[in-house]
Amino acid sequence: MKHSPVVQLNVGGHLFSTSLSALRKHPDSRLAELFSGQPKLRADAEGRYFLDRDGSHFGAVLEFLRSESLPTESVREVHREAVYYNIKPLIKHLEETPQMFGELVGRQQFLSRVPHYRENIEVLIRVARAEAIAARHSTIMICVLRTEEDLGSYEDAINSLEADKESVVTFGPWKAAVSVKDLLDCVKMDIGSQGYEVSVQPHVMEKSFLSKSYDYFYKLIFTWW
Repeated sequence: MKHSPVVQLNVGGHLFSTSLSALRKHPDSRLAELFSGQPKLRADAEGRYFLDRDGSHFGAVLEFLRSESLPTESVREVHREAVYYNIKPLIKHLEETPQMFGELVGRQQFLSRVPHYRENIEVLIRVARAEAIAARHSTIMICVLRTEEDLGSYEDAINSLEADKESVVTFGPWKAAVSVKDLLDCVKMDIGSQGYEVSVQPHVMEKSFLSKSYDYFYKLIFTWW
């Protein structure tokens, strides 16, 4: 059975009609592959080709294939679909929009220079969940070392800390013109994007005449209820 020039689609329950030429517009895309040669998709009860994927943003993908128009809303979600369907021109255009340019070129490029950033985020969440039993808040201490000079003071700083030294999660140093506040904002943003309510406070150390006070430490507070 050959494909009809007009194609009826069911994308996760969202219904669409389009031309076969639109689906094949970019030959190296996943859609072009699915609709080239013999049909590679199952049909639903009404005979529509069925794509087992959330179709909420497929309309924006289809509109680009038809007219090269770009979405003005839900840009990140449409980008995710463009990546899934491997529509490279759409991916490129979306990554140049203001909504994504700052994230990809600015923030993510910075985070790639912070050693073990992603692993640290996972550790923070895991430790916070472990400490959440019968508690309204979980507080984890984080240490932010902006420069190599800060790193040289790390052992003394840790030894001056009253809290459990084993549970401190350390970020840095990094080589980028970004402040400690920017790093803390990224931590809060990336944990918050997973649904957690978090806040950051400086950890104020008790000062004495005999010991130096370090401003490397912050409290990351998870609120559970």
